[in-house]
Amino acid sequence: MENTTTKYCRDCGAEINSRAEICPKCGVRQMGNCNGNNNKLTAGLLALLVGGFGVHHFYLKHIGRGFLYLLFCWTFIPAIAALIEGIIYLTCSDEEFQRKYI
Repeated sequence: MENTTTKYCRDCGAEINSRAEICPKCGVRQMGNCNGNNNKLTAGLLALLVGGFGVHHFYLKHIGRGFLYLLFCWTFIPAIAALIEGIIYLTCSDEEFQRKYI
């Protein structure tokens, strides 16, 4: 299958047609297009620049984790974690980023 016409299932990670609404392997409904607005470069830069406030998690629609980062931002622990996450986002492949974080 060509990269331009495939995506990965949000649940099982199987390679499926980019227009598929339901994964034929596990039967999970796919929420939107994996090639949508969430860009790994944007998420990585947000994590590196303002990640201590959880902005990258809000961008990736991980709202609970974003609030957790906001709650503990005064400890600088979220900033260290965001630095590591930003490096991971920027160094992983597009397919791996879509499978794990979107």
